[in-house]
Amino acid sequence: MTKRNQRIIPSKQHVFLDGPKTRGYELAFAWRVFKEFIKGFRSLHFVGPCITVFGSARFKEDHPYYIAAREFGKRIAMTGFTTMTGGGPGIMEAANRGAFENGGPSVGCNIQLPFEQKGNPYTDRLVTFEHFFVRKTLLIKYSYAFIIMPGGFGTMDEFFETLTLVQTKTLARFPIVLFGKSYYKELWEYIEFMAEQDTISREDLSLVLLTDSVDEAMDHIRHYIRANYSIKPRRRLWWLFEKR
Repeated sequence: MTKRNQRIIPSKQHVFLDGPKTRGYELAFAWRVFKEFIKGFRSLHFVGPCITVFGSARFKEDHPYYIAAREFGKRIAMTGFTTMTGGGPGIMEAANRGAFENGGPSVGCNIQLPFEQKGNPYTDRLVTFEHFFVRKTLLIKYSYAFIIMPGGFGTMDEFFETLTLVQTKTLARFPIVLFGKSYYKELWEYIEFMAEQDTISREDLSLVLLTDSVDEAMDHIRHYIRANYSIKPRRRLWWLFEKR
């Protein structure tokens, strides 16, 4: 294969969106997905209320967005919440690191990829998934707020899916912070354009806080959660062999 024709992103070994399969294959696939969900549920059931930080895996530790994400992890730890990320490098590492270095719980939901993604060392608990949709469900399921740092396709996917779930009331109206005014300037303008075209309602814009301030973001999250939600700890059931 010539350099010009070489794949930019190598194929995964297992691809499930590749056409009809035998009934046996589909049953085996459904069973693997079920087991993956159960593994996630058992691993994360007692992590406590989380704040999930989404963002690019490509920022290095001297980048301003990495530094900001690390500060978010620290602030989340100070509020008593668990910091949850995708468990990889970049923004994810920074948020986990900020929590880990300041004595706060730090959790990662990692993904198997043929490039770029590997677990970072700043998690108290790291769960690795094969399928993106399982991982994304777990990243949302245990969180009371979401911080969207600058990122690429994956971050946009996570942002808009979370926003859609809140918009449709599938998920409670938890606060969503979009961090980085200059980075998200054009995206925010297009969201405003969608509101002008009536493809979304003006009310939907209130679901998101666009900011450059860690202080403003954390104040927004704390105020919203305290005003609207109470948190009850989960009991451990010995007969399910549950561990905290």
